[in-house]
Amino acid sequence: MSQLLDTILLFSLPASGKSEVRRYLASLTPDQCRNDFHMGPTLQLDDYPYVHLMHRIDDELKANGLDYAYYRGSNRPFIDDWTWAVLIELLNEDYADLMASRQIEVPSAAQHLFDRLDAAHARVGLSQPLGEVPHRIRVRMAEVLEAECRAELDVLNRQNAQDKTGRTLVIEAARGGAHGSAFPLTPPHGYDSAFQTLSPAILEKAVVLYVWVDPAESRRKNIERGRPDGQGSILNHSVPMEVMLGQYGCDDMAWLIEQSEQMDKSDRPGTIRVERIIQEGDRYATKVYHLPVARFDNRKDLTTFVREDHKLWKQSDVQAIHDELKAAFDQLSAGR
Repeated sequence: MSQLLDTILLFSLPASGKSEVRRYLASLTPDQCRNDFHMGPTLQLDDYPYVHLMHRIDDELKANGLDYAYYRGSNRPFIDDWTWAVLIELLNEDYADLMASRQIEVPSAAQHLFDRLDAAHARVGLSQPLGEVPHRIRVRMAEVLEAECRAELDVLNRQNAQDKTGRTLVIEAARGGAHGSAFPLTPPHGYDSAFQTLSPAILEKAVVLYVWVDPAESRRKNIERGRPDGQGSILNHSVPMEVMLGQYGCDDMAWLIEQSEQMDKSDRPGTIRVERIIQEGDRYATKVYHLPVARFDNRKDLTTFVREDHKLWKQSDVQAIHDELKAAFDQLSAGR
């Protein structure tokens, strides 16, 4: 039997089917995951909860008469595009805590998140907006947001406490660029920039599963899945149309795959070439990572049915998603 996949970077445009893929995989038996998909039971990391909580912080700043810290408006893009890199830094931190089985015990989960957000902003060279908030308002905000922040911290702590042996980590994120952009995308946009920010410890073990839909289909499904009360939900949130066009109007996954094949002269087909400058002791060195990549073709929508109650799933739909996923996972396993 082939070695189980260690870390899967589950990437795609919004509403492409990433969360439905995760839900489908969670419905399988351990034997099915191992034999058909080369996976152990999964651990999960996702940057969307931080996207949502930053919106909630902005809501409370506005309610207290202050300017937004993160977004141009409640349904608008980030004030500073480098916040995309902030999200990767938060994932890196979650990964390190997970690998160390670290339990985060703090009096206030909200205040802990405020500190984490400011520290992540500093790591990518941005100002620390919550450090400028008057103490009395920060305390008031933390009281309002504590339940939501505590729930997210509890999820991470429970997962960190689990035995990692034989498990597969799935890290979910969406990245892109403005509609009509030329390639390569300008940092911090796109997956190329994400690969430049992800921890080397993640890149050492990662493969990339890309859920493939075109941007127009991503926009259609984004509208379809949205619910008025679903912004905190991974399955039912809707990305504002200005963001869909300005941040997710295209992505660079196909370009990266093509460029990698040309640079490596097909010596490493089916991989994405990531060249990084990393610190080794007291010096810096260039290191090249070759990340196996596979595309799960969802252009004919194999995933929407997974949103329904499991009892309503049709066998033909189950077989279609299973077969397409199996082909992608077989390719990833062979690439490792």
